[in-house]
Amino acid sequence: MRSVEKIAASLREKGLKLTPQRRLIIEILSRDRTHPTVDEVYRQVVVTMPEVSRTTVYNTIREMATLGEVVEVQDISDGGIRYDTCAESHNHFFCLSCRSLIDVDVDLPGAESYSGALEGYQVVKQQLTLYGICPDCRDKGLSPPGRGAGKRGLKKF
Repeated sequence: MRSVEKIAASLREKGLKLTPQRRLIIEILSRDRTHPTVDEVYRQVVVTMPEVSRTTVYNTIREMATLGEVVEVQDISDGGIRYDTCAESHNHFFCLSCRSLIDVDVDLPGAESYSGALEGYQVVKQQLTLYGICPDCRDKGLSPPGRGAGKRGLKKF
């Protein structure tokens, strides 16, 4: 995870002003390790700056993604695109109940170990997403889909 100051300095080097709106969005993305969607960032922004539009948040995040300051993390649970300030290759855990997405530190075999299965392909990025129930949801008695859907009627993929 990159600090707010490092991202801000990088944006300045690329010719962008660090407006109060940009700074707030960077702060939210940096501290929210669940990799929020644009809507989730927007809901946090308007608490501090109610005059900021969803379009401003969307455009700012897209601009930072284009500049490589944030990366898109696909949420295949139909929750949309999430954003992360950590551009290095890393892995995730997705809670099927509360839909949180967090970074996890697990070792994966190198791309060369897949040479037989991927003959002719060139691997440029490797990312693993583990799916299950987080400790908070487990403590609330929630379970994965197909195993007694718990209180929330979890959606199957």
